[in-house]
Amino acid sequence: MIVRDKFYIGGEWVTPEGADTLQVDNASTEEIIGTVPAGMEADVERAVAAAAAAFETWGMTTASERQAYLKKLHTAMEQRQDELGEVMSQELGMPLALAKPIQAGLPLQSVSNFIKILDTYEFEDHIGNSDIIKEPVGVVACITPWNYPLHQIMAKVCPALAAGCTVIVKPSEVAPLTAFMLAEMVEEAGFPAGVVNVITGLGPVVGEALAKHPKVDMISFTGSTRAGKRVAELAADTVKRVVVELGGKSASVILDDAELADAVRGTVNDCYFNSGQTCAAHTRMLVPESKYEEAAKKAVEVARSLNIGKADDANAKLGPVISKTQQERVRSYIKKGVEEGAELLCGGPEQPDDLPEGYFIKPTVFGKVTQDMTIAREEIFGPVLSILTYKDEEDAIRIANDTVYGLSNGVWSSNPDHAKKVARRLRSGNVIINGGAFNMMAPFGGYKQSGNGREHGPYALDDYLETKALQM
Repeated sequence: MIVRDKFYIGGEWVTPEGADTLQVDNASTEEIIGTVPAGMEADVERAVAAAAAAFETWGMTTASERQAYLKKLHTAMEQRQDELGEVMSQELGMPLALAKPIQAGLPLQSVSNFIKILDTYEFEDHIGNSDIIKEPVGVVACITPWNYPLHQIMAKVCPALAAGCTVIVKPSEVAPLTAFMLAEMVEEAGFPAGVVNVITGLGPVVGEALAKHPKVDMISFTGSTRAGKRVAELAADTVKRVVVELGGKSASVILDDAELADAVRGTVNDCYFNSGQTCAAHTRMLVPESKYEEAAKKAVEVARSLNIGKADDANAKLGPVISKTQQERVRSYIKKGVEEGAELLCGGPEQPDDLPEGYFIKPTVFGKVTQDMTIAREEIFGPVLSILTYKDEEDAIRIANDTVYGLSNGVWSSNPDHAKKVARRLRSGNVIINGGAFNMMAPFGGYKQSGNGREHGPYALDDYLETKALQM
């Protein structure tokens, strides 16, 4: 049982203003594994005041000074990799063998990347009679989701600190434990008081207080499109900068000249990664009408080959979803798919027979899905794949783009030039060609209602900087 009863504000561990707590469950067993404070608006006031005060000096540091602190943080995180992976595996349910390199490894990579970026990033330029200076935007509130708890925090904290901003971290109340571990590592690294602050609480209380606070200069938010719209609405009153990474309903376009078996296998694995709880998951598989039967058969084969089990099961490839609420949400979508006439090829809404406890969802594949069906249009955030067919390439591009989202898509073709040609026509911030690897130095973000701004690499740093011109 992990009990956290203090916030990290202004370089100190302080008692929250209220006495209410939030419980953290083990997604595999449904047991309570921890509690954290349920913050109040008064806690937000303290955190903002601390961050604003710290910005006066932290914002004036040099890039090399900030880099030195990030190096110390990297060392502290590296020493706790196993512990970080274990905690997130319990919170989230991701099998431990995957959680250590992914849930704990990606945040470390973020720190390493921004250490490198600060070696070459140009904060000043000269144009005509003007000096162009990039300066930190100020106090940044980082409001993060539960599906990649520490990775999503570090995707915001690293560029913010590298830019010279101070931060207030508000993690998801469903998976908040590693945020407190981050605060301990920040303290160990010796960051000045108030540069990094960590508070927990519910979105409608703590999140909204941060979004509307006049001394918060920027909100960096990752979560649902509905919540992102609310954050932007509240932030508009003070015209603060808002960067949001929101939902997705990504298509995997398998072209007629693709190696079908490889493309289907890659799509299913992408869709089900992290039990389908990935905003960029390729949840719509588009195949030529003539290849539907073959593609559907292969998708079912791959889905049934993926072992589902508890986080400590060494053979598990898929764990549970995060919570009872999420489990019920995914089940409702599966039922809706059946009601609207999609063909349930495998899986379904029932609890797996051999896993009576835990928030498990069977890997589910729907065939003969049409564009107007709910499961083809709304983000499910679970291991549910929809197979749609297309008549020709133009039809495939039309279907892929027929969504309010635009975070990611995939294209499969035996001809890379052909794949790139199609990829350029897909309206999304990312397109994965033939299963290309995730690159954390490349910009990540969406078009349309998937958000604005970019995370990772030097493009992310730009979002945390203001541009000033000195005319001489």
